[in-house]
Amino acid sequence: MQDAGRAGMAGLGLSPSGALDAAAMREANRLVGNPVHAPVLENVLGGLQLRCHGQATVAVTGADAPLTLRAADGRAWPVSSHQGVALDEGDVLIVGAPAAGVRCYVAVRGGWQVEPVLGSCATDTLAQVGPPALQAGQRLRVGGQPLEAAQAAGDARPALPRPGDVVTLDVVLGPRTDWFTPEALQTFAEQEWRVTPQSNRVGMRLEGAQPLVRSRAGELPSEGTVTGAIQVPINGQPVLFLADHPLTGGYPVIGAVASHHLGLAAQIPVGCRVRFNVIAPFFEQVTP
Repeated sequence: MQDAGRAGMAGLGLSPSGALDAAAMREANRLVGNPVHAPVLENVLGGLQLRCHGQATVAVTGADAPLTLRAADGRAWPVSSHQGVALDEGDVLIVGAPAAGVRCYVAVRGGWQVEPVLGSCATDTLAQVGPPALQAGQRLRVGGQPLEAAQAAGDARPALPRPGDVVTLDVVLGPRTDWFTPEALQTFAEQEWRVTPQSNRVGMRLEGAQPLVRSRAGELPSEGTVTGAIQVPINGQPVLFLADHPLTGGYPVIGAVASHHLGLAAQIPVGCRVRFNVIAPFFEQVTP
């Protein structure tokens, strides 16, 4: 379960968490007439089946996944994502494996009834705060959110990456570029980085042919990190922090993904390659 997250909890050691693809979450809620930050189900790689008890309207956004509606009498037919889908008693909505992207978001008109923790229904997988992951057979009540007029989906949706694609992410350098050689900075921006299976909501582990070489030895005292920060461990292979990232880290951060590409980063499949496009260099202040 995810929503807009629990901002302002850094003093308690909690990251914001929340939906990785925030734009998809907002669109799903608009399609069913919910407030845009109402809780949604965040599903990874399909395999989700939801049975309706009563009547409901749902919408699925995010990854390009096939949707099937199976009626109580056994009949089944495909339905479209990015639009409202009416469900009757006994209907089952089936989310298949995505052809592009990774994460789907399921909203229901009236909202999912889940108990907030520290002001949010987001599940933080690192801190283990928030509602637990759904289990087979679990029932969720619907309702409680103020209803608004449902909105149609916009015509323009960004193309999502498919397995094997090369994805370019805009980045801002800093704050620890001085911990890397000039050659490492060039490698960072010019080399392709493969997304490894050791990736989750905490971070995306990347692997490149040439590791990033530091310009200095020693250890860096732990300092704050942000969503999108690209931390480089001692092996020289970057880790891109996502929504459930730790608040501090002891490895140097070479740069951070621009906020407008965080949703895209959340939809990159394992095995894709990433290139970093530096849109703002890091400037070091020099005292005359």
